[in-house]
Formats: sequence, structure tokens, C-alpha cells
Amino acid sequence: MNGFIGRRRELDLLTELLVPVRTGGRSGRPGRAVLIRGRRRVGKSRLVEEFVERTGLAHVFFTAVGGTREEDLAGFTTEVARSSLPEADRFADFPAPRSWDAALSLLASALPTDAPSIVVLDEMPYLVREDPTFEGALQKAFDRTLSKLPVLLVLIGSDLAMMEQLNTYGRPFYQRGTELVVPPLTPADVALMLELPAAEAFDAYLVSGGLPLILEEWPRGAGLWDYLDLALRRPTSALLVSGERTLAAEFPTETQARTVLAAIGHGERTFTSIGRAAGGLNPGSATRSLELLTGRRMVAADLPLSTRPSRETRYRIDDPYLRFWLSFIGPGIPAVERGRGDRVLDTIRAGWTSWRGRAVEPVLRESLWRLTDERLPEGTNAVGGYWTRTNDPEIDLVGADRAPIAKKITLAGSIKWLEHKPFDHRDLARLIVHRAQLPGADEDTPLFALTRSGCTAEGVTHLTPEDLLTAW
Repeated sequence: MNGFIGRRRELDLLTELLVPVRTGGRSGRPGRAVLIRGRRRVGKSRLVEEFVERTGLAHVFFTAVGGTREEDLAGFTTEVARSSLPEADRFADFPAPRSWDAALSLLASALPTDAPSIVVLDEMPYLVREDPTFEGALQKAFDRTLSKLPVLLVLIGSDLAMMEQLNTYGRPFYQRGTELVVPPLTPADVALMLELPAAEAFDAYLVSGGLPLILEEWPRGAGLWDYLDLALRRPTSALLVSGERTLAAEFPTETQARTVLAAIGHGERTFTSIGRAAGGLNPGSATRSLELLTGRRMVAADLPLSTRPSRETRYRIDDPYLRFWLSFIGPGIPAVERGRGDRVLDTIRAGWTSWRGRAVEPVLRESLWRLTDERLPEGTNAVGGYWTRTNDPEIDLVGADRAPIAKKITLAGSIKWLEHKPFDHRDLARLIVHRAQLPGADEDTPLFALTRSGCTAEGVTHLTPEDLLTAW
């Protein structure tokens, strides 16, 4: 191993896709394609590099730069000529092709016919934007030649919406590739990588979002405040620069969407308050921005989970790191650049407990949903929260058979993620009152408490940070 952590599921899937490539497949067409998508900087390219290295197969790895079609065609030609493909020197004898149709045909002639190989096209959305004929050329090359060769074609992209669309009905490459979504590293991966106990690993996950680039600069064994003190001393820290680069790539021209995103990042959750905080946007403009943000998976739109329909949608930043960055780091970058990262650190310390209390909720809900042992009530297929317009009540945890309108409520619970404050009898009494106000729940509905500092109340299923970390 070389320090590479996690991604077992993704590596296993890629390895499975190589089986027909190696054996020839049942149809006599051994070629396979996989479309890999994920948020920027989650480690998609690093995952594929690790996979390719482990296979030891002949390969070419091309990354588009997002310039012009001619520039990327020239770069592709150079990469193939430098690759480990047995016939790569063919590319050295020809000028750069003028079209992707010609480039992919030439690539096919350089691939081995008697041994498996791998072709990687990274930053695929750039190629699609540069040349409207690219998708058709790729489909033609795959159908006529690549699928007949023992080759695994790996297509990588960070534009989630575009990568999803590439494999939809009506697009040239429809149903020709397996889809693979690469999420950030999990809280369990963070704990392993940083050698942190469970509770501190969840803190590190909320700050890093599981982004490998940030975790790589986080000293092993260092707690949250030690890392922040280190990172806020350097304007070039991955903690600082990753957020701005993500926003610049996702929203190069949509300044209104970025304004709405910033409003949500600063804690606004309802449609009305978001529009007001974004400078008084009219409802139409706010709706378009929110549709763009949810479509790009930057923002999640949550509904209350119960047996009663509700229209009380609440919005949140879907990526923990981006939420942290928008709340604290982005506004503090000027201070860091002036050498006053200590001021930003003081701001984070002052707001940390309140911010973490809200930010950790979706992470712990997913942790609870992932539990498969006997502690989770049978039939719990969805985990969410419940609230009303007035937040009376507001319930942290609701388990149900389906979402967002359930037939059966399987649990109600509370999250208390504070140091030195266990879940006590007062918290239990409040939870019992709230359960009585939850549509679909009754006095027999099991009660759960997810706590950072223990539980002193009886009559509630208590889960610790260690329990929740094992769910990942």
C-alpha cells in the first residue's frame, strides 16, 4: 500500500468491470465503459490512478484542460504517444488529429488486441462543452471498435448534472457505460487516516468534508483546533483554497446562485429567509437559483418526515466542507491573507458549538440509517427529521418505512452533540412530548438518543460516536 485509504467498494467495482475485458465476455465484445462522477476534489482521479497502478496494465491517462478543442486534441495525442500502450509510437508519427472522430480511430489502432488495456478520459465535461460532436464520436468509436477490443474505457467528470445526462435516454452514449459515483471519504475513513477517536473524527469530517486534499495536510493524531491553527496560518492551505476553486468551477458566471448559496451557508433555511438574505430576490429568481443549486447537488432540499404531507421545505448545503467554508473560511480569507488567521480561529471557536450542532445532524442521520444491527427497529428504510413552520416541535430524528410521506413511523429521537453534557431525564421528557406531536407516532414508538457525551436517562436507545462510526 502507498497510503491510499478507503474506496474499497469503488476499487472492487472497477476490478469487476475488468473481468469481461480479460476473459472476452459472453458476447464476444470484451470492451467495457464506466462513467465516474463526483464532487470536485473528492479523489476521483486519484482513485483511478490507484486502480490503474494496481492492475499493471498498459494504459493511457488523458486529462482535458478546458481550453479549445484543438488544444485538447493536441494534448490527447501527446499523452497517447507517451503512454504504455504497445502501439503508442503511432501517434508520434502523425500530426494532431483535427477531430475526435479521427483521434479515437487512431487510438483504437494503438490498443492491443491480445491483452487488456485501460483508457482514461478525465474532465469529460470539458470535452463535451468544447465540441458538440464529441459524444457522437465517442459512441461511434465505442460501438464500432473499442467494444470489440479488450479495453476498459474510464470517463471521469466533476459536473454531476452533465455526467448524469451522458447516460440518459436520447444521448449518444446511453446505456453504454456503468455509472460509478465517488463520494468523499467517510467518517470512518477520516478516523483511520488521521488516527482519531470517533467523536473527533466526526469533527474532522465536518471541517474537511472527507476531501482527501485537506486530510492529507492534516497531521495524524492532531485535533480540530491544532489543525485549524496550522491551516489558518497559510493562505495556500487546501482548507482555504478548495472552496473558492469549487465555486469558481461550478458557477463561473452564475453570481446570483452564488449569492443564494452564501445565504444558505450562513444558516438561512427557508425559501423566504434565503431570498431576503440574498438581497431581496424576487420569488422567481430565488426559485431558479435554488433549482440550479439542487440540480448540481450543492444544496439539499429536505421535507419533514411523518405520515402527514408537508410543504415546509428547508434547504441546507449538502457538502459539509462547503458549509464550513461558507460559514467561516470564505469570509475570513482576507484576514488570513493579512496574517491574522488567529482572528478567524477566534470566530470559529465562538460559533463552533452552535454551528456543529446543526451541521452534524444530516451526517448522524445517515449514520443511523446505515446501521444494520438489531438496535434499529425493523422496517426503518428512511431516516429524517420533523418540523413545523413554527419549529414546535422540531424533532432531530424520525425513522420510517419510506420518505417523505410515511405509512409507519418506526422511531423518534434526539441528537445531543455537546461536550460534557449527557442526554438526561429532562431531554427525555422533552422528547416524549415531541413524540406525541409527531404525526404517525404513538407512545409505543421507540426513542433514540445520539449523543457525544453519554446518556443518563432510561427508556431510550443510546448510541455513541463509536456506534455511529461503525455504521460507515
